Amino acid sequence: MTRCYRAGCRMVIAWLTLGLSSPTSGEPFLPQQDTQVLERLSVKPADPVARELRTLRARLSRNPQNVDVAISLATKFIAQARSQGDPRFLGQAQAILAPWWNLPTPPPSVLLLRATIRQNAHEFDLALADLDEVLSRQPRNAQAWLTKASILQVQGRYEEARGACQPLFRSAGRHVALTCLSDIAGLTGQAAVSRDLLTTSLSRPDISVEERLWILTILAEVVARTGDPRNAEKYFEEARSVGVKDYYLLGVYADFLLDQGRAQDVVTLLQRDTRSDGLLLRLTLAEQALHAPALQDHTAELAARFAASRERGTPVHLREEARFTLALLQDSQAALILAQDNWKIQKEPSDARLLLECAWASGNRRAAKPVLEWLDRNHVEGDKLRHLAARFREERP
Repeated sequence: MTRCYRAGCRMVIAWLTLGLSSPTSGEPFLPQQDTQVLERLSVKPADPVARELRTLRARLSRNPQNVDVAISLATKFIAQARSQGDPRFLGQAQAILAPWWNLPTPPPSVLLLRATIRQNAHEFDLALADLDEVLSRQPRNAQAWLTKASILQVQGRYEEARGACQPLFRSAGRHVALTCLSDIAGLTGQAAVSRDLLTTSLSRPDISVEERLWILTILAEVVARTGDPRNAEKYFEEARSVGVKDYYLLGVYADFLLDQGRAQDVVTLLQRDTRSDGLLLRLTLAEQALHAPALQDHTAELAARFAASRERGTPVHLREEARFTLALLQDSQAALILAQDNWKIQKEPSDARLLLECAWASGNRRAAKPVLEWLDRNHVEGDKLRHLAARFREERP
């Protein structure tokens, strides 16, 4: 889940920075009787979102080359993907943009959405190229700067990410720029500064609901990572009470609860949100801790999803598969390979922790070296990370 869920994906306000897992696939399923329920739709036909989607679809069908309507509809689908944790909405967004997707010079609005979809697929270089093209034509495009900062941060390119945050002071507002910078500060040895700046941003009376959710989620992560579970819980609950469903928030909150030994709370939180591989994984980890009856079925389902992803050649959730392989399949050698491949693509604290855990479990101390160097170089704070790192350093001659 890389907020790039990111994997899974962070730095989100009302704009469209997101990280979602790939769609799942498998053998065709044939119902045995007409009354059998095949699936419960995540968007109910009668709700306002569904009505808006239908209206936009009708407008686009009347004029398929209307790029403004296509952008509006694709944007709605991307927002639904983030809200519902259902990656198929991203496929629909890409299909809507098909007339412009492969043009030599798509409109900036199309490039921006294409970058967002590519970001989700972990095609980071292609996404950055799209964003640079947007910014060459629209230097004050705040969404492009914010998405670029998010991708660079996920890649561990912190100085470049800070540089992408700076233009937001002019194009988006001081609180947006400071939140962008605070997220990076929280990863590079300045957690206390990050916490203060984020708290200050929250006190502004004019921030939107989406901005509040974004700030609270980052704040909860920073506070949890640096060993203050009581306040982390407070910020997670405040983020959830904003009233905007966000699957990235569900994932990081579930990780926090797992670390606190609160497996039953994870089951309660996620039992109805299993479309996303990342959320199903966390639910299954909680079921493992509880020896729950659903554990075997969910483990088999995850194995099938990861196998299908490999068959499609779209291994965009290496972090989740490595975690699954280590914790549920208990194959530390295979998990280490996956974690190393994941580290080549993204470098967030959860990626670092996973690689250290796999290296320790497999007995391959040398595999921890890139993470140890990353921790030292960036002065990364985090109680669990530092505890893991200390194990390796204590063994050095």
